[in-house]
Amino acid sequence: MRRQDLTTPRQSRRLGVHYDPDAFGKFSEGVARYLGTARFLVIQTIVAAVWLAWNLVAPDGWRFDPNPFGVLTLALSLQAAYAAPLILLAQNRQEERDRTQQESDRQLNSRTQADTEFLAREIASVRLAMGDVVTTEDLGEHFEKLADALDRISDRLDRLESDRPQDEEPRRAG
Repeated sequence: MRRQDLTTPRQSRRLGVHYDPDAFGKFSEGVARYLGTARFLVIQTIVAAVWLAWNLVAPDGWRFDPNPFGVLTLALSLQAAYAAPLILLAQNRQEERDRTQQESDRQLNSRTQADTEFLAREIASVRLAMGDVVTTEDLGEHFEKLADALDRISDRLDRLESDRPQDEEPRRAG
């Protein structure tokens, strides 16, 4: 009997091996990371050189690769057959992480830009508000003008007192 409800996909009944994709992905990344090292290349070169030397120099009964290096070719082909998909899987996982990181960076940049624009507007409003506030430079100028005015008044008073005859007494109010 077939379901009539098409709003949800059917669960496929798969037979076979079930595995954890994340664990397998981590395994593939480990393999890819190791295959990309100088240590692996050195070890592979040494193994191939020993293999070739053994099968060229050793007596016929001791050689384990009787064909002209057929087993070595098979071993290297098998290694390549497994290494290539594992490396591709590791690259796909890295690409997904890079995409996620780029999206996170884009969001962070957007928030940073919005914060910067907000702060720029706030600074502009503070500058406008501070335009009417008296600064220490303004106060200094006003104090200098007052001091000059007081000096002039003091000089006039001194001249007036020196111009007045000595026998006159100053007038007192009262």
